[in-house]
Amino acid sequence: MGATLRALRALVLLSGFYLVSLVLLAALAGADIALFHWGLHGFAAIKITIVTVLLAVPVVRGMFMLRVPPADDPAAVEVGEADEPRLWALVREVADASGGHAPARILLTPEVNASVREDARLLGLRPGPHTLTLGVPLLTGLSEAQLRAVLGHEYGHFTAGDTRLSAIVVRGRAQISRVVEQFHATADGKVADERERQERTAAKRIAKGKKAREVDTRHTGALYRGMARLYTWYAGLCLRASLSTARGQEFAADLAAVRIAGRDVTASALREIPVLVAAHGFYLETYATLGLPARTLPPRGQFFGGFREFLAARSAGLEKLRAGLPEEPESRYDSHPPMAERVRRIETLPADGRRSEGDGPALALLTDPEHALTALEEAALTVEALGFRRTADWPELLNVAMAEGITTAQTPLHRALTAYIGRPTTLADLLDAIDEGRLWRVAERLPLSKEASAAKGRAFRQFVRPALGDSLRTMVLAEFSARSLLSWEFSWSRPATVRLPGTTDGAGASPEDAMEAALDAALADVPDTAPLRALLPPTVVQPV
Repeated sequence: MGATLRALRALVLLSGFYLVSLVLLAALAGADIALFHWGLHGFAAIKITIVTVLLAVPVVRGMFMLRVPPADDPAAVEVGEADEPRLWALVREVADASGGHAPARILLTPEVNASVREDARLLGLRPGPHTLTLGVPLLTGLSEAQLRAVLGHEYGHFTAGDTRLSAIVVRGRAQISRVVEQFHATADGKVADERERQERTAAKRIAKGKKAREVDTRHTGALYRGMARLYTWYAGLCLRASLSTARGQEFAADLAAVRIAGRDVTASALREIPVLVAAHGFYLETYATLGLPARTLPPRGQFFGGFREFLAARSAGLEKLRAGLPEEPESRYDSHPPMAERVRRIETLPADGRRSEGDGPALALLTDPEHALTALEEAALTVEALGFRRTADWPELLNVAMAEGITTAQTPLHRALTAYIGRPTTLADLLDAIDEGRLWRVAERLPLSKEASAAKGRAFRQFVRPALGDSLRTMVLAEFSARSLLSWEFSWSRPATVRLPGTTDGAGASPEDAMEAALDAALADVPDTAPLRALLPPTVVQPV
């Protein structure tokens, strides 16, 4: 389907929104006319008329939302050609090869994504300037050749006219969304009012010594939600109607990338993207945001910059992901075909003999990557986060974050012991409870499964021992951390490892091994806390 036919279909679908709205308005007006025609008067007629008018208001508002919402820039750093000449040169090269024009702007974003947006005029009938957004994680994880393939894909959309129709699509979605949101907001308001009314009535009945009725708002606002469902149904119809074309556009853009960068490079770039998406999500959750609870950030420029070290350290594990392809379930509303299908189509094309043109990292295209990464932090992080403390390096960040997490942790065992004794407790209290044979009675106050609750004796101890071990380990580490006797070994390739004071003994047992053995002894069927007390700081060695 050509751009002209796609534009015609987009206009038809947008017109359908107005048709649905006019039919609804006609139905509401017809209901009012019928009331007067049948001679229905009084309070009931007035109430029905008010309801029809209230239902018509969001419909009319949506129809007359003539202005297309402006496209907002994401959190990003805009780079000019004077700032990044090598990056702009590559973009211009790809634009020329695709038969398009260079973008008016290039934005660097923190997302694992790339896109081209055209600010077309007259609902896409006239072309306009376009903006290229490039995710810095893509530049970090892709080679220059792979980036060329990604740019070729995006410019494949642009030269096919796909981006120009976005104005019509945006307007249709915005109008439908606005109507649906207004109906839901009205329904929610009515539910809140009805709940408040019923709660007041219930309070009065209770004050008179009567039994209050259960608050029930299940049917409140049902008419408004029904109207919202009608528009939601039409929105789904529009999406399904354009789905096959949208997916065809993705395949066509992939072919454009193959023409520009070559079959093998394009396939490798598509294989790499889901790997980078998964790796970047894990990196942000496990490393970059590690210190947020302690209001601490990595060294300046490393919030996004540490992703390079993470990828390098985990290259062997990520290679396994590259070898496979994610077989994600296909959504009926997803405009993108599954990545596995896209890669298979490319790899079945005839070999073109094209070699990688630029095997170096795409991030090296930037004149000063460190400056760009620092600027991206300033643009993407909140004002509050930018005011957090900065550590000198990643190991310091790990120690600060772990100290905060451990010293403030309230384990299930901690809470169970407090409930059992009836006052705030310490690790010394727990060791005393173990020595006095009360541990398993405390364990009965832990959150337990049905099987554990029903178990008795040795079976019960087997059920709860893992949870007890985790909580006791945390409480012991908290004692070391509170006295600055605990450190953590930072690693990009594996989970952090705790380091206790002391050295490996003559038998080859490290302080960490000794602690694990002491924990096992304290939680044995016949407990012994002496090994654990011997390891702890002096303030918790002696029973209280």
